[in-house]
Amino acid sequence: MLIATNVRGRVVKRPSKSKIGTMLADLDQGDHLILERQDESQEGNWYIQVLFRENNTYQLEYRDGVPAEHHQTQTVSQEKALQALLGWVADTPAWREGFMWTNIGHWFTPAPETEDDPTV
Repeated sequence: MLIATNVRGRVVKRPSKSKIGTMLADLDQGDHLILERQDESQEGNWYIQVLFRENNTYQLEYRDGVPAEHHQTQTVSQEKALQALLGWVADTPAWREGFMWTNIGHWFTPAPETEDDPTV
């Protein structure tokens, strides 16, 4: 099931394309919107989120199941952000195109413990 959640805690189950567009357009600077796939048969977290930054850019992030597959990009275009969100929802293979994605999975993956670490 697809669930949309905004910064104010509003939750919409199975949001339509127009609802997703409205939720994106209603973001104020510093607000975010998360679209999440919840499926008991799939392990991990599957989501895309957008943050409307203070500098009027849209920061997009998506995670494909595991922390190592967490990516980020930015755009100044609300329309491009919307197309990415809708493409992700539709599971269209080309939804990532037109962006320069950076893998930020290392931010969420704990560093491996080593024998040289005196705190271990």
